[in-house]
Amino acid sequence: MAKKNFSGGLNSLLGEPKQAEAAAGTEEPKAAKKEITKTSQIGTKDKETRATFIVNEDLLEKMKSLAYWDRVLIKDIVNTAFEEHIARYEKKNGPIKEMPKKQ
Repeated sequence: MAKKNFSGGLNSLLGEPKQAEAAAGTEEPKAAKKEITKTSQIGTKDKETRATFIVNEDLLEKMKSLAYWDRVLIKDIVNTAFEEHIARYEKKNGPIKEMPKKQ
């Protein structure tokens, strides 16, 4: 029976490290850096920010259930609800004016 040699470490069992892949040109291209203007944008995708809202508990539970059964994120349900509400408002009242800038 041949004696096994485990002196190569874990890399010899798992394959080459990612540095070898990068050298071979198989690394995925990196996305363009997002300009962070507020701390609430850190770790979010482009055109996203964090917001905190107080919401009715029953509505939140229903949204969580919808997200589970539809296999979507809660943020997608919230975005859809916001978009639909704004579309109805603008259809009835016209485009929404921007708020005045703080000085």
